[in-house]
Amino acid sequence: MPIERLDHVNLRTTRLAEMIQWYEEILGLSSGARPDFGFDGAWLYAGDVAAVHLIAVEDDDAAGSETALKLEHFAFRASGDPEAFQDRLQQKGVAYRRSGIEALHLAAFNVWDPDGNHNHVDYVTE
Repeated sequence: MPIERLDHVNLRTTRLAEMIQWYEEILGLSSGARPDFGFDGAWLYAGDVAAVHLIAVEDDDAAGSETALKLEHFAFRASGDPEAFQDRLQQKGVAYRRSGIEALHLAAFNVWDPDGNHNHVDYVTE
């Protein structure tokens, strides 16, 4: 059975509301249905896929990219105008680094959520 695609990332956070707001306002994901696991959290959807799962934790040592397991980044493929996304980042005051991979026809935006998790947002340019 071959792997087809990445299903979701699961992030532990002490800033649940802030993280939900960031993924909605900056990346355009939307909060949606989540089973009752008996602990607080949220699922954020890209279309009909719950791409980012957030788990609320109280202990700072259990959350964030600097204290948890190291994952360099995860990436989303985006459609639409990369310039419009860049404008949104600038309007919201979000620090980013833009790069391109000419051989792959990609415009890549590197952004970091409130917990410091590194996200790629990749646009096909051709």
